[in-house]
Amino acid sequence: MSIVLPLETRETARARLGLLTRRGLLDRGMTDREIAAAVRRGDLRRVRPGSYVSAADWAEVERTRRLPGLHALAVCDAVGGGTMPLCAGTAAWVWALPRPARRRGPAEPVHLVNPDGPGARGRDWVLHRAAVPPEEITRRGAYLLTTAPRTVVDVARDWPEVDAVAAVDAALLRGLTTKEELLETLARHATVAGTPAVRRVLELADGRAESWLETCGRLAFAAGGLPPFVPQVELWLDGELLKVVDGWYGDAALAIEFDGRSKYVLSTPADLCEEKRIEDLLRSVGIRFVRITYEMLTRGWAQLRARVLRELAAGGPATRVFGEQPRAIGKVRGKTTPDDGWLWRALDRVGGAGGLTGLATAGGGR
Repeated sequence: MSIVLPLETRETARARLGLLTRRGLLDRGMTDREIAAAVRRGDLRRVRPGSYVSAADWAEVERTRRLPGLHALAVCDAVGGGTMPLCAGTAAWVWALPRPARRRGPAEPVHLVNPDGPGARGRDWVLHRAAVPPEEITRRGAYLLTTAPRTVVDVARDWPEVDAVAAVDAALLRGLTTKEELLETLARHATVAGTPAVRRVLELADGRAESWLETCGRLAFAAGGLPPFVPQVELWLDGELLKVVDGWYGDAALAIEFDGRSKYVLSTPADLCEEKRIEDLLRSVGIRFVRITYEMLTRGWAQLRARVLRELAAGGPATRVFGEQPRAIGKVRGKTTPDDGWLWRALDRVGGAGGLTGLATAGGGR
């Protein structure tokens, strides 16, 4: 027989990805024996000791890829009674920032910060001891965590440079923070180890990059001695905006496009056909394209570099019938609407620094 939870309990849990605690279930009249029986039947799924979700909510969490968030909420309840903010890589997940591939597995510990006491470590969590003023703590959906500027500064001390710059790019692109806020946050913690690395990351950041691969490509071009391209440039023909290219060399009329795997997974055949039609049209008026994958930036770098230099040396058309217009900001990709009370990941309504006096109420990868 399935468990029937009171409506208030279900709605409270729903606001926290369906998370139920042993204490909450006992307060609602269930016994430990009934909880254990519900787990055996499959009506409840155990997240970690003392934390559960219904089978239906577990399925929804898996479908929407929110298991890291569910686990983080369970750890917060168990370790700090819900009072310790999430930080570092866990906070970066909540802010939906791109993270290093090696840190995306289920074994990645939940990171919390204790502003007023010692650090500690458990089987699946790390409690950091660090100074965190109240203005660097906020709430995002169901999560208490460090603000976006503090989160970005923290991960920039620890992550590989390309991943740290990509996180800054994503935060700037989505309006989660500004360069000024990041510099102010860094200045408040200038004596913490890794500060020079964070300064370099902020110098390399450009909020117009719309994906991890675009950030990686920009840094690879600079490290490899190629001249910098202009990010996010609109190409116009006969008064119509035909395409926005990831990178642009104006003198050579050379467009740079970074192609990640997700593009071909998420695009329909009709989308790809239309893109080819537009590209052929732009080629017919003298614009050339170099399409780049991650493998070309790594194993095929020597060949790619030589090709880009050849294309640049060839120059652009003497007569130009197309127009070019750089964008001041990039465009956020992906979902932009909330979803039925669960923490959404793409819509952001963050005002100011997002401290405890003005909580953010709104909610990957490569």
